[in-house]
Amino acid sequence: MSAFRLQQLKGQLIPETKIPTMAGSPSPLTTHVLNTAMGVPGSNMTIRLYQQDLSTNVWTLITTGTTNDDGRCPGLITKQQFKPAVYKMHFETAQYWERMGETSFYPYVEIVFTITNPDQKYHIPLLVSRFSYSTYRGS
Repeated sequence: MSAFRLQQLKGQLIPETKIPTMAGSPSPLTTHVLNTAMGVPGSNMTIRLYQQDLSTNVWTLITTGTTNDDGRCPGLITKQQFKPAVYKMHFETAQYWERMGETSFYPYVEIVFTITNPDQKYHIPLLVSRFSYSTYRGS
């Protein structure tokens, strides 16, 4: 899909408006769940984002969200909340598979990561099947 919509004006095509890839999400942290077993987005999966207090090792819940039809969960954290820290994304994988009439070896997946530069954009996808998962830092 092109990053620009085009309109016709006097027989010429001109750029009208740039369409952002994560429309409505100013979040510096994004995720995308992909069901690799079925080749579809991991829609309707609950995600919780936590931040760790390094002095007590206690995890504080920042937000809870649900992936949309495209497997994305926009708006996890605002730019103002995002600071250097250790974070954890908790994905409710068992509930996701149960809704499809399946069981899963992993009742949940937690991805723990360190943010040192909150001015950068961080994309953390989860590729999941009933018996495996993987992740990486995307852009």
